[in-house]
Amino acid sequence: MPDTDLSILNEIYDIIIERKNTPAENSYVCSLLNHRKGIDKILEKVGEEAVETILAAKNDNREEIIYESADLLFHLLVMLAAKGIGLEEIAEEFKKRRK
Repeated sequence: MPDTDLSILNEIYDIIIERKNTPAENSYVCSLLNHRKGIDKILEKVGEEAVETILAAKNDNREEIIYESADLLFHLLVMLAAKGIGLEEIAEEFKKRRK
């Protein structure tokens, strides 16, 4: 099985960081990062998308699993960016666990 190119995650994360550093009007990412509820709004979205992913898997709907998993990963990236955690830190954690 060939390695999957996951560079799109880096691209999306970079865009999120760009929005964090240079807010853009009408940006969904900015609306999450600058929400009056603060981090709680982002965490609500992570939770919502996690539940939707679980339900898609329970319903055994492949297309829905893929769609909801992408939503979950996206909102997880927003949370990581909000907390100042880079993807390289997550990659390092995976490497530690693999040993």
